[in-house]
Amino acid sequence: MTYEFQVTQDSADPHALADWWAETLGWQVEPSDEAFIRRMVDEGHATEDDTHRHRGILVWKAGAAIRHPEGTGRAPRVLFQLVPEPKTVKNRMHLDVRTGSADLTPVVEALVARGATFLHHGRQGPHGWATLADPEGNEFCVSR
Repeated sequence: MTYEFQVTQDSADPHALADWWAETLGWQVEPSDEAFIRRMVDEGHATEDDTHRHRGILVWKAGAAIRHPEGTGRAPRVLFQLVPEPKTVKNRMHLDVRTGSADLTPVVEALVARGATFLHHGRQGPHGWATLADPEGNEFCVSR
């Protein structure tokens, strides 16, 4: 038996982090269904406290997701979920972003300019990468 999966990232601000990662990867933030959210509140399945406005759109406060422009058949969906506690230790799992670019310097510089933090360069034989942290401190690697 085989399974499908999504990647879920804990976050202090899921919508802002989803926006950042969607831009970073060239992916799409999944659209909000405001009519559905409003109906769930009106029918008592959710409260106004379960929602907020992000960029003028009514969204679920608890999370936001991004997906590859060609759909989840191309790459797993990434869900950013709201958690109350801050990140305190190194990630045990992280994303490796493969750029296809031989020169990682401009990619790393652009990510740092957008809010990432450069952590270090790594190398194993002929393969090199840069390890960064996203705006909330979640580590990821950038390689060819």
